[in-house]
Amino acid sequence: MDLKAQLKQAVETAAAGLGVPLDVAIQETPATKPGDYGTPAAFQIAKVIGGNPAQVAQQLAQAVVLPRGIRRVEAAGPFLNFFVDVAAFVRGVVEQPSFMPAQDQQALGGKVVIEHTSVNPNKELHVGHLRNVVLGDSMARIFRAAGHTVEVQNYIDDTGRQAAESLFAAAHYGLTWDGIQKYDHWMGEGYVRLNADPAKADLESGITAIMHRLEAGELRSEVEKIVHAHLQTCFRLGARYDLLAWESDVVGSGFLGHGLNILEGSPFTSHPTEGKFAGAFVMDVSAFMPNLEESNVVLRRTDGTAMYVAKDVGYQFWKFGLFEGMKFKPFTTDPEGNTIWTSAPDGQPDTEGRFGHAQEVINVIDSRQEHPQKIVKASLGVAGEPEKEARSIHLSYAFVTLEGQTISGRKGVTVSADAAMDEAQTRALAALAELNPALAARDDAAEIARRIGTGAIRFAMLKAEPTRKIDFRWEQALALNGDTAPYVQYAAVRAANIIRRGAEAGYATDGTGAAWDALPDIDLALAKTVAKLPEVVAQSVRAHSPHLVAQYALDLATAFNAWYNAKDRQGKPATNVLASPEGLREARLALVGRLRVAFEETLALIGIEIPAAM
Repeated sequence: MDLKAQLKQAVETAAAGLGVPLDVAIQETPATKPGDYGTPAAFQIAKVIGGNPAQVAQQLAQAVVLPRGIRRVEAAGPFLNFFVDVAAFVRGVVEQPSFMPAQDQQALGGKVVIEHTSVNPNKELHVGHLRNVVLGDSMARIFRAAGHTVEVQNYIDDTGRQAAESLFAAAHYGLTWDGIQKYDHWMGEGYVRLNADPAKADLESGITAIMHRLEAGELRSEVEKIVHAHLQTCFRLGARYDLLAWESDVVGSGFLGHGLNILEGSPFTSHPTEGKFAGAFVMDVSAFMPNLEESNVVLRRTDGTAMYVAKDVGYQFWKFGLFEGMKFKPFTTDPEGNTIWTSAPDGQPDTEGRFGHAQEVINVIDSRQEHPQKIVKASLGVAGEPEKEARSIHLSYAFVTLEGQTISGRKGVTVSADAAMDEAQTRALAALAELNPALAARDDAAEIARRIGTGAIRFAMLKAEPTRKIDFRWEQALALNGDTAPYVQYAAVRAANIIRRGAEAGYATDGTGAAWDALPDIDLALAKTVAKLPEVVAQSVRAHSPHLVAQYALDLATAFNAWYNAKDRQGKPATNVLASPEGLREARLALVGRLRVAFEETLALIGIEIPAAM
């Protein structure tokens, strides 16, 4: 448990002793105020028991049992301020080997299903798709770190028009794959060609015939080739999956009917016999989506056909385990050798409830789907499942432009995700050659450039809140200064270099021989930043957004750089580790070593690797 959590527990225990059960907030005190951490708990207690908040703060100060790492507490008016014991605090941070829970603790937080990627299987992924993949993959990593069991699903729309158009184009234009070009890129060329064809309207019957064959499952093996190619792109980006859920299987397994049957018993659904909804099956969402101009959602039309959102409702119900349905079999393995499963008509039933059965579902889908996703969420309330409604999350994100240009896959105005990663690595290698020719000549230069380039792309997609639009620009993403992955990676490499040089000089880097009492406040500031990671993970889980972890990575690098470049009153370096007096040197080496671990843990949460050198 980190120190802020221990303080929270200590104050809550003291408050309980005063007869007031309390959820206490612990905050860092402003730089202009005394102390390191503080709480306004006395205000809350005074509201319950009456009396002066300042007097309550005095009572709390007498009652609270200080955890290790806190030197003293004092009441400052109605606030309670805590003063850190520098030596004990820094040592406590250093000696905690990891802030991440052990593997056997991972199931304690409940199961979360995260659906992301879900790109139409008709052409290659473009750079705009990368935001979806990176957001979903990072959320999966963060929720696992918070102790949840996570299942990552990738929805394959194999019955949609886009897939049909690509398959039709290949046959219509007599295109032949050369076996060398990446398969999804080859299919995409036909798709773009068809959509630019002036005669496309005359080809509608052929496209429709392909759609019928897809619905019948006749062309699934062709779509699987595209899906395999998509997975290779996503693997390269660092994404991993547990299950591919195919639209044809969702439809074929009767999810639509199962979902509608559950809704039939709700007081919020009806079959109107008159008016504009006469003969339809309608869901009233006004109690769950207030202020709508029209609160009635048609699930099944008068002619008996279902609205598209009804299928999404059924799929969401299945994710939460409200009914069973699909069969499954292995599809492929990821680069680590883990099995990726797929729904399949010739698979085996999920008799052990391996898939779905989530306590929380996060759908990573762009902002255009905000209204349908609200309906999906509301449907759980309509079905009498308020807890599941509350834990049905739409992680909505805004569009990505590339160097100011709007992306359009249909018109072919885009850069593929594969090309973007190639370009990132090429540019990173060129930057290495310019800044450090010796580094560019290393045998592992290509791997260093890959980590820098891929990290730059991932970070650029994550650093802003998902609802903010992104204009991806190469020069900004790969800069060594500013809010970029290379800036953080460079700080992590610098920390590793200090540890390496210390070890080469024969100094202990594990805290042996450390004079913790010699550490000044400037080292405390760095340790306090390192100690924030568990709190940041918890905030990211609550917000359902990885941008908080990305911002923390920047804070960690900035705090380290400020510490590394600090000067004393004479203008000399204040934190030169290897030049520090014996004892202080060992304490600082141990602190930098723990900082390096924090960099690794933080960047791993957002799927970014640290290069061997920069």
